[in-house]
Amino acid sequence: MIKKKHGSKVAIIGAGAVGATTAFAMAIQQLCTELVLIDVNKDKATGECLDISHGLPFLGQMDIYAGDYSDVKDCDLIIITAGIPRKPGETRLDLAKKNVALAKNITASIMEHYNGGIILVVSNPVDVLTYMITKWTGLPRNRVIGSGTVLDSARFRTLLSQKLEIDVRNVHGYIIGEHGDSQLPAWSATNIAGLSIDDYAKTSGISFTQADRIEIAEKTRYAGAEVIKMKGATFNGIAISICTIAKSILKGENTIRTVGCVLNGEYGIYDVATNVPTVIGADGIERVLELELEPQELRFLHSSSEQVKKILAELKEE
Repeated sequence: MIKKKHGSKVAIIGAGAVGATTAFAMAIQQLCTELVLIDVNKDKATGECLDISHGLPFLGQMDIYAGDYSDVKDCDLIIITAGIPRKPGETRLDLAKKNVALAKNITASIMEHYNGGIILVVSNPVDVLTYMITKWTGLPRNRVIGSGTVLDSARFRTLLSQKLEIDVRNVHGYIIGEHGDSQLPAWSATNIAGLSIDDYAKTSGISFTQADRIEIAEKTRYAGAEVIKMKGATFNGIAISICTIAKSILKGENTIRTVGCVLNGEYGIYDVATNVPTVIGADGIERVLELELEPQELRFLHSSSEQVKKILAELKEE
C-alpha cells in the first residue's frame, strides 16, 4: 500500500549552488510546506531564503527560512549537499578525505537532533559518503539514500532520445554502478515502448551501432565534466534530480530510481553503497530491484562496486 505524507518538512544542509538551487526548485514544485536551509554561512542561507520567498506569491504558501541543526527535528527529509568541490590536480581520494571529514561533522550535528526522516546524501563522492553516513548514523539502510546515478541516468536517456529522435519521457534506461568513471549503462534493461533499443532503431529506420553505444556511454560518463568545463559547476540538473527523489519520498510515490544504498547481497554485492534501480517511497528504500543483467554487465557492476570499496579501504588506512 502506498503511503502519503502531507505538510512535509525538509532540511537542506548546504546553501551553496546545489543546495540553493534545490531549495528554489522545491519551492517551484511546492514539494513541502516547511523548508529550512542550514549553512555555516548563515547570511548566505538567509539571503537565499529571502530571495526565494519573494517569488512565493506566484507559487504558493511555504515556510522557508535559514536555521541550524536543531531544525532537523521532525523533518521528513534531510538533504546533505554541503561539500568541498574537487580542484584541478586532485585525486578522488584527496576529495574523499576532505569531504568525509566534513560529512562526519555534519552527520554528528544532525544526529544530535534527529528523530526520524530520510537522509538523502548528495555531496561527493556520493557513494563513499552514503556508505559512511549509513555506518555513522547506525540507521537501517532504507533511511540513508545516495542521489547516486539518478542524474547520470537522466543524461543517458537524454542522449538516447536525441539519437533515436523520440520524446525523452518514452526512453527507459539506467546507469548503474558508481557515480563516477566506472559507471555503466544497463543496456539489457533499456527500452522504448517495450522495444529494445536495437528493435526500436530497426522499426524506425535509424542506424544504431556498437560504436553509437560506446559514444553515448562515454558522453554520459563525462557529461558533468563537460558542463563544469563550460560554466564552472553543475547544479541545475542535480537540483531537479534531487527534487525527483524528494517527491517520491514525500508523496510516497514508490518510484524506481537509480539511487544508492548499502547492498546486502543483491547482485552478489555486499557492504558497499552501489547504485541500481530501486523503489523509493515514504520509507525511503522500499525495495532494491535485481535486474536480469547480462553476464558482462554484472561483471562490470561488480568491478564498479570494487572501485568504491577501494576508496573506502584507502580511507580506513589513513
